[in-house]
Amino acid sequence: MPPTESVLTDQLALEIARLGVVGRSSDIGTLRRVTELAPQAVPGCAGATSIRWAIPSGDEDERPEPLASAASHPDLADIVDRQLSRGHGPFFDVVRTREANGSDDILAEARWPEAMTDMLTRGVRTFSTTAHVREQVMVTLTLYGIMPRALARSQQAIASLLVAQGGAAMSNALQYGSVHRTAVQLQEAVEARAVVDQAKGILMHALGCDADDAFAELRRISQTRHVKLTALAQRIVGDQGLNGGAGHGPDDAAD
Repeated sequence: MPPTESVLTDQLALEIARLGVVGRSSDIGTLRRVTELAPQAVPGCAGATSIRWAIPSGDEDERPEPLASAASHPDLADIVDRQLSRGHGPFFDVVRTREANGSDDILAEARWPEAMTDMLTRGVRTFSTTAHVREQVMVTLTLYGIMPRALARSQQAIASLLVAQGGAAMSNALQYGSVHRTAVQLQEAVEARAVVDQAKGILMHALGCDADDAFAELRRISQTRHVKLTALAQRIVGDQGLNGGAGHGPDDAAD
């Protein structure tokens, strides 16, 4: 196999596929795994960095905000940190345009002079940054080479696949978390409604009133005693369960 051909083995393909599994890792863990896999999967790639970003609103003056980052080597982490601290450079341009960018030979690159100096002093001669956006997640993956034109353009599809899988994992995790929170909130609402209904039933029996009057009494006591309606209902139901309701009126239950 020629050295410029893809080295995406069956094992690497499996590892990339696993990136998209919900719950396997945190955002940082996913970014780290993406940066670990990139040099293995892309010929000429000596290292990689990845960043998760807050998605810009579309305002040209708005500075994209990084949320998390990972690097395969400490020197590359320094490159990321220095560019993020400046607030401008190729990473930011890719986030704003959402189009891949890079340089075949940093030594001849006239754009981003500060970022290029950072890379050259750390032995980087070529780089390529790819962005992926899915739902509320934006991720960039940057590949670095130590020789000019070391990153074959024909292999950028693998980089796109890696960053897409990483972004999908984070997006899926966000959606899963949102659905889980909604389910918990609905469950809590159902349980609260059930307790209030039980308390209404106890008051209806104790006061000889209908459901509307019992609920009005609950609200009156709640407002008078500055107790949440659900908490008041829980106390009434709890008193009824422990003491059989003997000798307890609604005001006693709130004491």
